[in-house]
Amino acid sequence: MAFCELKYFSPALQKHIAANVIIPENLDSKPFPVLYLLHGQSDDHTIWMRRTSIERYVDGTGLMVVMPDTGRGWYSDAVHGPAWETSIVTDLVNFIDGVFPTRATASGRALTGLSMGGYGSVHLAFNHPDKFCAAVSHSGALGYGHFDLDLRPDAWAAEMKLILGDNYIGGSADLFARAEALAGTKTAPSVRIDCGTEDFLIDQNRLFHEHLTKLKYNHQYEEHPGAHTWDYWDTHVQDSLAFLLPILKPEKPMPKG
Repeated sequence: MAFCELKYFSPALQKHIAANVIIPENLDSKPFPVLYLLHGQSDDHTIWMRRTSIERYVDGTGLMVVMPDTGRGWYSDAVHGPAWETSIVTDLVNFIDGVFPTRATASGRALTGLSMGGYGSVHLAFNHPDKFCAAVSHSGALGYGHFDLDLRPDAWAAEMKLILGDNYIGGSADLFARAEALAGTKTAPSVRIDCGTEDFLIDQNRLFHEHLTKLKYNHQYEEHPGAHTWDYWDTHVQDSLAFLLPILKPEKPMPKG
């Protein structure tokens, strides 16, 4: 595999931003499908490479992996703040497709993330099914945008209200509402969710799974022993790849030699 760090300009943010990229070295496997691998609230674009073996896991698959820095923006265009959603879905995707030999269609793009990024992967896929065909959430904060922040009067809730505004429940940030809009449609992205049984977000994951089941939204849901830790995510990102590779169908590189 080849690896590079990109510094590119995002018109939506009006600033330069960074992303790490893992690229198949064998060009016989191009055009590459792309996995956008999203970080959590306290992390940045380097964290997946520093804390997991993602490069080793995708070696030989023909899959390209893009790991963007997205601040603490919850993968959304804030009502009072930066437009992180547009920065990813428009600026980053267009840059990647313009520079690299990618399969530049929804069928060639998927998302995976942890915690804030687990929410983000489903959020971006649900709001942009024309850009992404599948999403995987590990330990995702899947109730973000659905639960009433007024019930949590603290600094974190105040920060989130700058992103969400006042009338967010039932809107584009509410995964429960977006699932209702997409259920039964031909464009509904494929979804996989997992969470550790000792994770503090397990109740949100169970509620969302129950909601999808009631809607008859086709999805995969799993619980495993574990908490909100990198040991858990390093193990189960491999489940992401097992789920996504048959959907993205990358061309296998030709054997060397």
